[in-house]
Amino acid sequence: MPLPFLTADRAFDASAEDVALPFDDHDSWRRPYRPGPWRVAAAATLLLLASFVLLAAMIIGVAGAPSGATVCLALAGVVIAAALRLLRVGAWVSRHGVRRVGFFRTVTVAWNDASAVRTVQQPVKWMGFPRTVQGQALVVVRRSGETLSPLATDHNADFLGREEAFERATDAVEAWADEYRLG
Repeated sequence: MPLPFLTADRAFDASAEDVALPFDDHDSWRRPYRPGPWRVAAAATLLLLASFVLLAAMIIGVAGAPSGATVCLALAGVVIAAALRLLRVGAWVSRHGVRRVGFFRTVTVAWNDASAVRTVQQPVKWMGFPRTVQGQALVVVRRSGETLSPLATDHNADFLGREEAFERATDAVEAWADEYRLG
């Protein structure tokens, strides 16, 4: 059983949680950063809630009320699907373009259709709530002049309190844009 925190492979003070994910296959969609602790905590909480609902479904089913158990099973399925979708939310890149995955909607822009991918100072939503604060956002501007909603902000569930990770992620997306927009 390897124990990476005890080996010399890694620097003592290097934090593995902020290291960007490797990109071996540029044709598949990849997230250029790790999901943030707030997003993972929210998904874990939803999965914990789903486990309680599944336990309730089992108890209701054993008690002899199959319709109530079916409702609880359906509710648990919805909560599990919501947790998994919450983990997919974010910016994804590939050789084909950039994709903004939202909870209910996904927008994909081909690199040829993007005139600019840049980080801008603007009011951003704090953790996805209606409250806005001054922050940075990674935006895509289409050739038609339309600016999409931000791919990522420094105040969303992935980057709140992780400024260095936000900088690395935006640099990675901008590098993908520079590489594939021109070639």
